[in-house]
Amino acid sequence: MLNELIMKPSKLIIIAALAVMLLPSCKDFLNPDSISTFDTNYVFSNVDDARKGVNAIYYYFGVDGFRSRLSNNMTGNTDIERSSGWTSSGDRYQIWDLNALSTNGDLRQFWNAAYGAIRDANIAIEGLEASEALNSSDVLTNKTMHHMLGEAYTLRAYWYSMLVYYFGDVPNVRQAPKAGNDFFLPREDRNVILSQVITDMMNIEGSMLWADELPYGIEQANREYTLGMIARIALQRGGYYLTPDLNMERQADYQQYYQIAKEYTEKLMTLKDRELPADYRQVFLNNAKFITPVNDDILFEVPFAIGNGDVGWNIGVTVQGGATASHNYGSGNNYMAIPVSYYYSFDTLDIRRDVTCAYYQVNTSFVEEFVGGGVGNISQGKWSRYFLDKGQGASTAKGTGINWPMLRYSDVLLMYAEAENELNGPTASAQAAMKRVRQRAFDSQYWTSKVDDYVAGVSGSKDDFFQAIVNERGWEFGGEMIRKYELIRWNIYSDKVAETVETLKQMADAAFTGSGTYSELPDYIYWKLNESGHFTVLNPNRKILAAPDQTWTRSSWLLGLHNDATTYQQWITMDWRNYIDQGPKPGVVRYIFPIPEEAITNSQGFLTNDGYGF
Repeated sequence: MLNELIMKPSKLIIIAALAVMLLPSCKDFLNPDSISTFDTNYVFSNVDDARKGVNAIYYYFGVDGFRSRLSNNMTGNTDIERSSGWTSSGDRYQIWDLNALSTNGDLRQFWNAAYGAIRDANIAIEGLEASEALNSSDVLTNKTMHHMLGEAYTLRAYWYSMLVYYFGDVPNVRQAPKAGNDFFLPREDRNVILSQVITDMMNIEGSMLWADELPYGIEQANREYTLGMIARIALQRGGYYLTPDLNMERQADYQQYYQIAKEYTEKLMTLKDRELPADYRQVFLNNAKFITPVNDDILFEVPFAIGNGDVGWNIGVTVQGGATASHNYGSGNNYMAIPVSYYYSFDTLDIRRDVTCAYYQVNTSFVEEFVGGGVGNISQGKWSRYFLDKGQGASTAKGTGINWPMLRYSDVLLMYAEAENELNGPTASAQAAMKRVRQRAFDSQYWTSKVDDYVAGVSGSKDDFFQAIVNERGWEFGGEMIRKYELIRWNIYSDKVAETVETLKQMADAAFTGSGTYSELPDYIYWKLNESGHFTVLNPNRKILAAPDQTWTRSSWLLGLHNDATTYQQWITMDWRNYIDQGPKPGVVRYIFPIPEEAITNSQGFLTNDGYGF
């Protein structure tokens, strides 16, 4: 039965929609329909029906509020990803430009998806905890019911962690919707919410199953993911956050949460360690090939159904399709470009750079070519509908079915290194964790200089090692759209984007004048298709005067950062302006958004949009 619910081609997210019909169909958590105790008791009385109830939580990964909004589209701008919000007043542009209104439709969709998932998690938690099957004498039933309880707690924790990143203090709904319950709730302190969901997961993780014990592995929440999420949310709880008076603060007990992050990453590394797969590119190609290996790098990924999920449509290498195209792979764009300053922050021998950063696109003739927009339109190279084994139709766009990774083991290693460094400095174990990540990034012939010597060189002090962690996480997770949350909790968001703008300006000046810090970088690049028909660049790292022969095409590269009329391309000075010095408080990123107007209206006066300069 479970096989029919989760694995492709049946797809959990499609089946979860059916499961939702068994549960309340309320549009808003503030106005829930009642659910009969009899129905809940029945749904969670046995493994098969309880599975349907838990699958209802996964349904919300398949709505626009997550699949094309929260997962990737709402997470710019940072020092490694960007999109121009100032060019339009549309919903997503408001978010990118940090000036979203309470009427913003994207925020409303995210809010409703989050509280829909939380509502169904609460229903599952109460139903499972009240079920006699939870304590069944049948070992398999007992284990399966406890694991599903862990899934519900973990997914609820995920949604709350995102809500507080976007809205600050939010209503803390921890009961299933039943007649007589009070669901008109005021805002709860974000720190209380995060502490609660961390404790929830700590109490249940020991009763969960590893991915290799589950028939559907990493396509459902598993013990590895829960252990990793305990650490991730503990670092969020121990990090900085924006207060309503626009100050960045952290709680006095923050080190307790770094200790939790250390303990639970260490627990996973002890109980279920695994070698990082040697081929960094294959980790993400697996998403497009519908391959889901267990005991690998990705711990949990959202299992999108074909016809659902927007990976390869609004994120990834551009594919120009449509009715006139000579191929049947459809159309895909990239809403989040990568600043070239990030591209050149990599060591030139770092394998991750050319996996993460792509400056080619696929045209209607199904031929790779230099990307339209040039240096201002480097895409996330980790995903593309172009990587699918089979085209899905000339007119297809959304709904590729490519899974979205939620947490990787390399993240666990770097979280351990960060927590250990915060508590004890750059110890041998912290250095070893970083080395494991860097070893995959370089061919083994360079490990002495690029891994051992490098890590030794950044381990002279706690601050030096922290800065190395900031850099390493940037190189390892580029395009995976988690950088925003890291910069927030580290309280370096404004500083890092200001650094990005300054670097881009210096690159533009160097390309235009031929002098300066970056004068050796290419003002033009020379490219062609190699013998295999793939895009290749002659001089990605150095300026050259000319190509050796006429087979190479010259295209403007860093020179494209310059503009004769405005000195710099406008996106350089405009994309991050509200993140640096033109927001409500210069030097502080107002990353918090107003609660959607619909929720304010439905709250019967319990919610308002006070503070944060709204």
